[in-house]
Amino acid sequence: MFISEIFHSIQGEGLLTGVPSVFIRTSGCNLRCRWCDTPYTSWSPEGEERSVGEIMAEIAGFPSRHAVITGGEPLLMKDLPELTGKLGDAGYHVTIETAGTVYADLRCDLASLSPKLSNSTPWAEEDGKYARNHERLRINIPVLDRFLAAYPYQLKFVVDRQEDLDEVESLLAELDDVDRNRVLLMPQGRTAGELHSKGAWVAEACKSRGFRYCPRVHIDLYGDTRGT
Repeated sequence: MFISEIFHSIQGEGLLTGVPSVFIRTSGCNLRCRWCDTPYTSWSPEGEERSVGEIMAEIAGFPSRHAVITGGEPLLMKDLPELTGKLGDAGYHVTIETAGTVYADLRCDLASLSPKLSNSTPWAEEDGKYARNHERLRINIPVLDRFLAAYPYQLKFVVDRQEDLDEVESLLAELDDVDRNRVLLMPQGRTAGELHSKGAWVAEACKSRGFRYCPRVHIDLYGDTRGT
């Protein structure tokens, strides 16, 4: 597997916020979000090839029994089912963080699905050369429905502007039987200041629409730094 980094931190987002976790970050992505906070796994993927055995040996040194596989897009890794099986056999709770554009049968205790809204499309970045492909791939309803049916899930949306709320509602209407209590809205931002500036109206939207507000606790604690 092409791995960008492995580190021990707390889960900063979603239903398991605050839980000490081992993060296994794959490198490589089929999307190019304009606001991507890990461009070293998408716009310019970097890392090294690691076997499943090597990954398991490295994470054994950390005390947490929660493992988060993130990216990039981890579902692009052909060895992902093997890795999740080994993690489950070793007693780890396994979270998969994915945009929900690719499906595979996995050992998964929480599918953290983050479909990308139109605010993510890089029309201006690098002369827009990735924009049309990103727009074509960013939403895959059949794949999302398979995840929703197969695993415990959370649906996490990065919102950047008020009109994103209608886009979220439209997408939810296309999906099968979504539990709104498992829908999370997270303000777009890579600094505590950016998150704070949007947090109030996002929180009000959660209150009025029955969603959950999703903070980014790791940004508050560590800033926008790798390995946190």
